[in-house]
Amino acid sequence: MKLKVVIGIACVAVVLFAGILGRNVAFALQWPLFEALRTTASIIFAVVGAWFAIIYPERLKKSFRGGATDNNGPGIHRLFTPIVHSTAILATVLIVGVVAPLLKQFDWILSHKDIFRGISYGLLVFLTLWQLATVLFSLIGPDMIKRHVSRQDRAEEAAKAVMPSRKDDSSQ
Repeated sequence: MKLKVVIGIACVAVVLFAGILGRNVAFALQWPLFEALRTTASIIFAVVGAWFAIIYPERLKKSFRGGATDNNGPGIHRLFTPIVHSTAILATVLIVGVVAPLLKQFDWILSHKDIFRGISYGLLVFLTLWQLATVLFSLIGPDMIKRHVSRQDRAEEAAKAVMPSRKDDSSQ
């Protein structure tokens, strides 16, 4: 729990520091980074969505048919989390892309553009850190598969160790 608090405090400090220093970074220089973030969020959304469809195909069918649902355990929620987070990040970047040009039309905004550049850059850093965490969460899918296969392999090895092979049975 202490590690989460330290990471949280460090992230807040980084975002605030980025907001302060980002006042000197023009939005035109920031926008390619927003676009890269949008692309990354889209990729994570697609990849994790594909894993979701591969790992839980029956669950998806039942969800869309409206049939009875069964509990697939906590794994389904852990795999779904990056999809939700990437969707929120993607939506935020899309909104920034629409709102920023509109805000540039107001004289008051232009007269305080350094403050808004800082806010924008702080938002960019916040979204980037959030996306970084989401990328790490997206590794849960392959890890779940690896652990499941590993458990199956260990179970098969244990069964082979206990059960005599067919060759031994035929010789008796």
